[in-house]
Amino acid sequence: MNSGSRRYFCIGLGEVLWDLLPGGRQLGGAPANFAYHAHALGAESLVVSRVGRDDLGRDILERLNALGLATSGISVDPAAPTGTVSVALDPSGKPAYTIHTDVAWDFLEASPEGLRAAAGADAVCFGTLAQRHPVARESIRRVLEATRPDALRIFDINLRQRFWSREVIVESLALATVLKMNDEELPILAELLGWPAEDDDRLLARLAERFDLRAVALTRGAQGSLLWTAGRSWSWPGLDLKVVDTVGAGDSYTAALAMGLLSGKAPEDILRIAHRVADFVCTQPGATPPMPADFASELVGTRKTEGDSSENRS
Repeated sequence: MNSGSRRYFCIGLGEVLWDLLPGGRQLGGAPANFAYHAHALGAESLVVSRVGRDDLGRDILERLNALGLATSGISVDPAAPTGTVSVALDPSGKPAYTIHTDVAWDFLEASPEGLRAAAGADAVCFGTLAQRHPVARESIRRVLEATRPDALRIFDINLRQRFWSREVIVESLALATVLKMNDEELPILAELLGWPAEDDDRLLARLAERFDLRAVALTRGAQGSLLWTAGRSWSWPGLDLKVVDTVGAGDSYTAALAMGLLSGKAPEDILRIAHRVADFVCTQPGATPPMPADFASELVGTRKTEGDSSENRS
């Protein structure tokens, strides 16, 4: 077959839901947000999740279609309702979440279509929240194990309420090739691993070495972020922004991180682009605002491939 090129293919694996914000409902779930932002940055994206057989589920499918995302990776649960999260914002725009249980994505399936899609993925993003139920946890593991050895398996640790455990975190780190977390999650993770308090750079290096990670990213809110990769740590300062809300900003950062790593960008360029994207999301309401068209031009959105492997995707 003749060699050609195709867009990078990214999967958001886990929860899809409605964030019930003070100003109305918005599509949410970190994996779905990741998929949207990766698509906005030039990738082909798929959400692998589950919704209920209800109006909220149908609305999610319609919303994803309107955002340009395929819905073939989303199954429909005959009994459990579509997931919802009640979101309250503090005066600085920082969200607090009440995540409802026994919902459709708790029963996520590793369908044959989803496994075929995973085999063709360049990057898969997953977290802890969707692994709170043993059914979804096992399905997520199977999907990750179906990816190619060179695919990015991005663990966005996303500690929410008490829907996580040391066992889930350690197993997820063992499956991952990239870790992303925030400055509230890093000390919790270090304590879980029995590590002494150290500076952030050292902890990122230890995580990369212990779990053989290609990259470790630490977001620090208004203080910017750190990226450990290629044997050293890189930093980027924060900006003084007029924040509307921060919902989805971390997920947009993760998407830019993924696209930058796939594109072979220099670490400082990855950080610059990731902050440009996340800063913009902070100035907009909701997790999936329309993105400026020029963001995608910052990244190379295609890769060379032998033939057309799109038949591996769903």
